[in-house]
Amino acid sequence: MTTRGDRWGVDDFVTSLTRASANTVIAYRGDVSDFVAWSDDESITGPKSVDRLVLRRYLSHLGAQRLAKRSIARKASALRRYFAWARRTGLVDTDPSLGLRAPTGEGRLPRVLDGRELHELLEPDAVDERTPLWRRHRDDAMLEILYGSGLRVSELCGLDTDGVDLRRGVVTVWGKGGKERRVPMSQAAVDAVRSWMTKRREVEGDESGTALFLNGRGGRIGTRDVRRVVDERCPSPTHPHALRHTFATHLLDGGADLRIVQELLGHSDVATTQRYTHVSKERLRSVYTSTHPRA
Repeated sequence: MTTRGDRWGVDDFVTSLTRASANTVIAYRGDVSDFVAWSDDESITGPKSVDRLVLRRYLSHLGAQRLAKRSIARKASALRRYFAWARRTGLVDTDPSLGLRAPTGEGRLPRVLDGRELHELLEPDAVDERTPLWRRHRDDAMLEILYGSGLRVSELCGLDTDGVDLRRGVVTVWGKGGKERRVPMSQAAVDAVRSWMTKRREVEGDESGTALFLNGRGGRIGTRDVRRVVDERCPSPTHPHALRHTFATHLLDGGADLRIVQELLGHSDVATTQRYTHVSKERLRSVYTSTHPRA
């Protein structure tokens, strides 16, 4: 059985760092392993599946986590070193990290979807009649849960049928570090999942198991499939994680306690949740400037 580490050759890469200091070797191993873990969450199966866009998206992800610029620059350096090695050893045909630079400036605040974008995602005005009805029900249910419960995309893909209690309106989620949490569902999400469950049998097969959301081949849906749904529906470029950002920001805008939002999001550190308070302040300033006659 091939392990994730074997596919990426992390141990072999670390062994090749013969001239690096012990601290550099430890840092590079951690940096590359972090990238491999993120890639696994994104359904990127190995180094040959990585292109320049994937690397830029990863660095943007690090910026959104408000990592120090120096840390992001070091991680970019580690990835350049790794992919140069992978190219030399034939693990990849071309080096996607050539010219890769860490983004400058402070980490950007999470992007919050506006009303038009949310409407197009959740209640699209135009529907492609060629899209199978089962898929429309599935997509509706996934997007309603992402926005209504603030799940990570990987958490959504990992949902099982017995993890959703439609009578109580609660979804059980296994988050980072194998931590379990229960999150309320909006009524719209409950209705959408109930509709999807009546169609699920049309695509289920031998590989379906207990997965709540299925792809067209009957297997458990992946993060790339979810990203494709968002790309098709949203009128402007965005990412499924923006629905989680919007969920948190809308709760804080409505007066929710920061600790409650932390629990709903599954953050182990409240400092991670606090960045959404900055988003809310920016939104308040924007509303004030655009609406107050003497602003």
